Amino acid sequence: MSDTDPGKSVGRPGSDPGDGRGRGPAAANRARGAVEVAVAQLRHDGARTGLMIAGIALAVLSATLLGSLGVGVVETGSEKFAAADRDLWVTGGAIEVTPGEIGGIRNGVVDAHDLAAELERRDGIQTAVPIAFQSVYVANESGEFVTYVGTGGPAGPNAVTLRAGSGFTRGDVHYANGTYQGPMTREVVVDPATAERFDVSVNDTLYIGGSIAEARERPFRVVGVSRTYTRFLRSPTVTVPLSELQELTGGTDADRATFVTVALAEGVSADRMRQELEQDYPAYEVRTNREQLRATLRQQAVVIASGVSLTVLAAVAGVALTVNLLFSAVHRQRAEFAALVAVGVGPRTLAGVVSIQAIVLGGLGGVVGVGLTLPAAAALNRLALAVVGFEGLVRTPPSVLAAGFAIAVLTSLVAGLAASLRVARLRPLAHLSR
Repeated sequence: MSDTDPGKSVGRPGSDPGDGRGRGPAAANRARGAVEVAVAQLRHDGARTGLMIAGIALAVLSATLLGSLGVGVVETGSEKFAAADRDLWVTGGAIEVTPGEIGGIRNGVVDAHDLAAELERRDGIQTAVPIAFQSVYVANESGEFVTYVGTGGPAGPNAVTLRAGSGFTRGDVHYANGTYQGPMTREVVVDPATAERFDVSVNDTLYIGGSIAEARERPFRVVGVSRTYTRFLRSPTVTVPLSELQELTGGTDADRATFVTVALAEGVSADRMRQELEQDYPAYEVRTNREQLRATLRQQAVVIASGVSLTVLAAVAGVALTVNLLFSAVHRQRAEFAALVAVGVGPRTLAGVVSIQAIVLGGLGGVVGVGLTLPAAAALNRLALAVVGFEGLVRTPPSVLAAGFAIAVLTSLVAGLAASLRVARLRPLAHLSR
């Protein structure tokens, strides 16, 4: 059939115009008309439109905040481990909680002081420091005791970064070469939150012990205020020399510690040294900073899984809400759509109207969700700083914001496709005859 065949220019009922050489202008007009109809319908029912945008924005916001928190936790953890100036962590496996024992925690590293001394004698290792954590009772002059995390660590002048005070002045003299018969310094460093809670400052007194009865007889002088260990524990803590914490909590029999931190000499490979230590000390786990961070995150697997589940549910809810409301809009306007089909508007054009509505909703929902992410992240950062003392825990890199907007687009495409299929199956006579 030639291009001049009259049959080519005759429109068939129910077909889209513009099937001949005029496809370009006709298609442009059809697209412009679809956009105008879609926007007009969205403006006509503002409440429904606002609800759909809110649903998509909620899905975007939950995803971006969780992603920002994940990025922040990993980056903050890496920064904290790097700031600790340690390269390896020698641990005795999982920490055992023993509620029936003084201290409540059974640490896995034994003969910690001797182990640290052995490690420091190795070529390539600069320093090795044993650190222990135990549960202790703490009170001020009021006598009201509170359970706290006690940290036993090095007691040198540069052991912690101080905000106030001069820090430990006498070192870990109580250890006395393993006899634990040296004098106790009775010096303690507290974090700012602990100082505020007990209303103490440098040179004030705190009572610390593995039991309340013992703590009443153990006054300690505050010699400094520091957040060094609070940053890692994510909770308030009191820090005393390691041997004195062991004395308070019954850890002197086996010289127990939670781990031994190792700082390597410049140029020494952490991976190579880790392999050597694992071969020489098979009873212990040796981890690099990254591996220690992974181990810490694995301990929070339930929390992480819960957050991911909530994000997935929010995204599914956003899709379900948008699909449901688009279906509802199509159902309410089925007579109008049927009339348009009857006068020659093709189903594809009507499906385009619905798809355009979904895309507009997805774009607006994505913009709102991404826009809300920034102030929400700032609010969460203030909360995290007040509760756990971490700054910048929620971070919003462009990749996370872009991923959030992509979720909005995907949500709108799924909803638009589902609603478009329903419009495409519309039967004009079934609705116009009513």
